[in-house]
Amino acid sequence: MRGLSDSQKEVLLAGLGGLRTFCLSLTGNPADADDLLQVTVERVLQKGMPADAHAAKWAYRVCKNAWVDEVRSRGVRQRHLEQVGNPAPDAPSAEVVAGDERKMTAVFRELARLPVEQRLALTLVAIDGKTYSEAADILNVPIGTIMSRIARARKQLIERDADQKS
Repeated sequence: MRGLSDSQKEVLLAGLGGLRTFCLSLTGNPADADDLLQVTVERVLQKGMPADAHAAKWAYRVCKNAWVDEVRSRGVRQRHLEQVGNPAPDAPSAEVVAGDERKMTAVFRELARLPVEQRLALTLVAIDGKTYSEAADILNVPIGTIMSRIARARKQLIERDADQKS
């Protein structure tokens, strides 16, 4: 590992908009998405990447891993609170209220209902404009897996839309 080259830095900066969209698809909350984006960029800049790595693809992987770490940490903190008999307050935090007030369009609400694997694949291809091959590289799965996840996600969204219209 080494620091980023100038060209990798340029690619990373150019891809921040798509990376933020990816963060939002993971978190479902604009404030959490911004935090995740910041953590991702910090990790990429601090830890660097291989000289032959594509900066954008590398950043998506770092982002996904950072989110997995955060979800695990939240679970540990919640279990700890329950064990010490100090449950989380019933009133939502200001961050949650603000996030709820600024919910994205109906598309993001429906995306959030999809299983994570399907949501990530669909977001990368349909929203971020990645090819199936690029999405497979980012998520480190075979291209056929990406294709089936997207097909299942689209089917669920179509079925939900039909149910809402009836």
